[in-house]
Amino acid sequence: MAVIKLQRPKLAASERIYLGALFKGLFLTLRHAVNALRGKSPGAKSLESSGLGVTMQYPEQKWDDHLPDHYRGAPALVTDEQDRERCVACQLCEFICPPRAIRIVPEEISDDDPWAKVEKRPKEFDIDMIRCIYCGMCEEVCPEQAIFLRKDYTITGFSRDSMVHDKKRLYEIGGKRIGLVNKWNELK
Repeated sequence: MAVIKLQRPKLAASERIYLGALFKGLFLTLRHAVNALRGKSPGAKSLESSGLGVTMQYPEQKWDDHLPDHYRGAPALVTDEQDRERCVACQLCEFICPPRAIRIVPEEISDDDPWAKVEKRPKEFDIDMIRCIYCGMCEEVCPEQAIFLRKDYTITGFSRDSMVHDKKRLYEIGGKRIGLVNKWNELK
């Protein structure tokens, strides 16, 4: 294998002291500042900003009306129309989660249960919201449409333990989804 030595191009004196690049950046910044003060900054009207740039005054103003359709928020579990669990503890979401934020402990359903048609359900279902990267892979892989990403971006807690959402909390924030649920489908 041949070794090729490259020569650096020789810089002129003005290029070596970088004054031209510094002044160019300074003028660009000043132009944006003047436009923001005149109320002509891009996006200020659509975001209903404070008038100085595109800064939104949170928490008085929120992004709720301006979230795109493809926005991925925090994951939550949902129930069907009859408040039954959609999750069958297949653990696909746990296996596909890149940061390993999901933990599922499955349990079998007893034969005397009215919904014994399904093999198992989650005994424990925890999502560590600190570790979650909101990638949406859990929602994509779920065959039962049991986990959905909400359009919520204000997930707070006072401790690390409060940021681990258990099954009860996930169903509480997830709510109810109406539509075909495969595990209750008689044709399955």
